[in-house]
Amino acid sequence: MVPYHIRKYRENDRTRVLDLFSQGMNEHIPTTFCHILKLPRTLVLLLGVPLTLFLLSGSWVLALVASLILLAALRFLSRYPWTKFIVMSLHTDMSDITKTYLGKPGSCFWVVEAEGQVVGMMGVLPATLQKEKLQLLHLCVAPEHRGQGIAKALVRTALQFARDQGYSQVILITSMLQHSACALYQHMGFQKTHQFFSSMIWRLVAIPTVGFVYHLPSAGASEAQGLGVGP
Repeated sequence: MVPYHIRKYRENDRTRVLDLFSQGMNEHIPTTFCHILKLPRTLVLLLGVPLTLFLLSGSWVLALVASLILLAALRFLSRYPWTKFIVMSLHTDMSDITKTYLGKPGSCFWVVEAEGQVVGMMGVLPATLQKEKLQLLHLCVAPEHRGQGIAKALVRTALQFARDQGYSQVILITSMLQHSACALYQHMGFQKTHQFFSSMIWRLVAIPTVGFVYHLPSAGASEAQGLGVGP
């Protein structure tokens, strides 16, 4: 296992952090494509359209071309929401990480460094309109450094930060397709709260967004536990 340490983001990390973020999002495109192909309506489309064209025209070539066009369209559909999310993030909170995450109290952005290179990242911000809640964002670890406990260490860092800052809850949202992330959060004590479709494109491909929450004990409860005080 390669030694690593977690530290706050610096401006000279920007290029590597943005590359890591984009690569992490693009990793989900093949999984999304496979998910779309398994949908019943997709199977009907892939079988029905070419077959209909063949029956009407008698041409297997036309049917084959139609199949290839449909697959290309589905591939584009699987890529589009992730690309859109990357572009949106690069124009909002990730456009100036220092200003967004380190310019105000109650927020932070960490990177994980191993052998002089950034191999992981995560940010936290006060939840919009719910200032007692801290939102976890952009948890990502480079593929070659996974399985070393880095993601868990980042989440623990966020939870400790939330305690120190007096937050009552840590919340996050993630895609249903991010199975490893969902399993990690549940293993660490997060609870599912709800699921929804964050846009029409996600509804179209039947991939809901899942919400999680981690409840932090109040300061009084923590002190009572530390002193062994009970009912």
